[in-house]
Amino acid sequence: MVEKILFFLVVAGSLFAFWGRFSAVYQTIVRSKRDPGFQLAPVGKRVWDFFWEVLCQSKVIKERPLPGLAHAFVFWGFCAFALVTLNHLALGAGLHLFGRDNPVFLPAVVFSFLVTVSILGLTVRRFLVRPKWLGEKVSWESGLIALLIVILMVTFLADFTLRPQEGSPLDRLLWWSHTLALLIFLPLLPHTKHLHLVLSPATIFLSRGGFSQIPPLEGDEDFGLDTGKDVTQLLALQAFSCVECGRCQEHCPASNTGKLLNPKLIALGLRGYLNENGAQSEQPLLGVHLQEEAIFQCTTCGACEYQCPVGIEHLPLIIGLRRGAVNTGKWEDEYGGQLFLKLERNGNPLGMAPLERDRFIQRSEIPLFDGTQDYCLWLGCMGSYDPKGREIVLSLIRVLKHLGVTYGVLKKEKCTGDSARRLGNDLAFQQLAEFNIGQMKAAKVTKLLSICPHCVRTIGEDWKEFGVEFEIEHHSVFLARHQSKLPVAADSPKTVYHDPCYLGRYQNIYDEPREVVKASGELLEAERSRERSFCCGAGGGLVFLGEEKGDRVSHERTNQLLATGADVVAAACPFCNTMFRDAFAAVKPEGAPQLLDIAQIAAARLPKELPSA
Repeated sequence: MVEKILFFLVVAGSLFAFWGRFSAVYQTIVRSKRDPGFQLAPVGKRVWDFFWEVLCQSKVIKERPLPGLAHAFVFWGFCAFALVTLNHLALGAGLHLFGRDNPVFLPAVVFSFLVTVSILGLTVRRFLVRPKWLGEKVSWESGLIALLIVILMVTFLADFTLRPQEGSPLDRLLWWSHTLALLIFLPLLPHTKHLHLVLSPATIFLSRGGFSQIPPLEGDEDFGLDTGKDVTQLLALQAFSCVECGRCQEHCPASNTGKLLNPKLIALGLRGYLNENGAQSEQPLLGVHLQEEAIFQCTTCGACEYQCPVGIEHLPLIIGLRRGAVNTGKWEDEYGGQLFLKLERNGNPLGMAPLERDRFIQRSEIPLFDGTQDYCLWLGCMGSYDPKGREIVLSLIRVLKHLGVTYGVLKKEKCTGDSARRLGNDLAFQQLAEFNIGQMKAAKVTKLLSICPHCVRTIGEDWKEFGVEFEIEHHSVFLARHQSKLPVAADSPKTVYHDPCYLGRYQNIYDEPREVVKASGELLEAERSRERSFCCGAGGGLVFLGEEKGDRVSHERTNQLLATGADVVAAACPFCNTMFRDAFAAVKPEGAPQLLDIAQIAAARLPKELPSA
């Protein structure tokens, strides 16, 4: 009886200590602002994501196979131990649910070995190998958690194999060792990064439902993330779910080139703010825990969000903080101010007069869209004003003519608002979007074709905020679909293809541009490609801002591409083309590979145009 009373006291103490901290986290989350525009539907996708990412641990394993598999075995081991733990605690209350020979114990026996080996391997990695992405500081809590898990596994195995007589000293030693390890483990969870074991399943299930989904602003008083009152429930939940694994930092182009930005510290910074100030605080978010300089170094490439195994959506958080700084007038940046002024006055970030676009259209004899053509060809800012961007557009037009596909361009067209959107200027974004939407509706546009992944994303996704949906296709998809109708290439140069972030991670388009390249040459792959592709440095409006800290992202990516020894570097985004053009001149001014868009690669297969008489 004394032992049973002691057991109940220890359980009560463990639960009290757990709830004492967890309740504070829970209250911070539920007291935070509701997420605007959040919908639980479609539930089917959420269930699948939960199954694939939580139960199957797909993201945990994919990018770091060995440590990822070790983490997965620990997770699966805890799942296998659910009934074992229930039975163990029931014994303390004098209840016998299962005997040692019950089949429910067999999976636990297998996983106890796997979990023990996995934990020992992860401990060696964390305390001896110490990858820099995990952080320089080694927490004693991680070591204690690992020790407790090993004790749980060893005591279970010893009880299962030795089968001590019930009530014997060995039986009580093993039982109490297992019990104390379990009940010490529980209250440690909410005080450490291991809280993700409780929160991350909910974080993954309650995601915004798409990649880099920027929530709408609610009313005239919503300026983004300015103070603690603006922090939403999803953001708070995600901040407390961070496992501090450093995968986001490992793949962040800013962090890899000596910038202040570290996506992990953005999530942890929000957590630190909430721990210090709680929900609904009027203290500014940017300051002690989150730094303005860091958030404006983000290229919005999405590598952090793609890599995160616990469902943290970094981009809505970073863009939300930018919104709070820009929409309230707190962000003062010379380049940013000039950019917004150019967008307001000229309708494009290059500051060119619209007349220049008109002259290009007339000189190139590009027809206007009249509602009867197959496609409305969206030129975009780079296709309208940048000389190299215009070359890409004209190459695509050559292919369209060869295929007999009709097209036309809008008489008037402004920037989609991509750079304004990613930098947090919602007013500029809205004004640009509404102007273009009006032009499209007047011209009865239904289907668009664009050379720019940023335009495709902004028109196809961000403009939905204004109640419209346009069917827009990136030219890589169009070209891949018509490859069989183009002539066979005369030569076969070695070509490395660079995956644009806004085409790859944002739209999951990887194979189509490669099909275009393979039809015209030998395809090479850079060390970082497809989902792991390294950013060119242009996204998030940074192509128009001054990159003044650390190494240039474009130079880092250029070196990665040059390392393949390719004769041609293929791009599928005019911004990538611009960044590499400048980087080639700086990194390898002599003997650099040829830089071509996939439209130019496809057009090179066509018969040479005869000069007009």
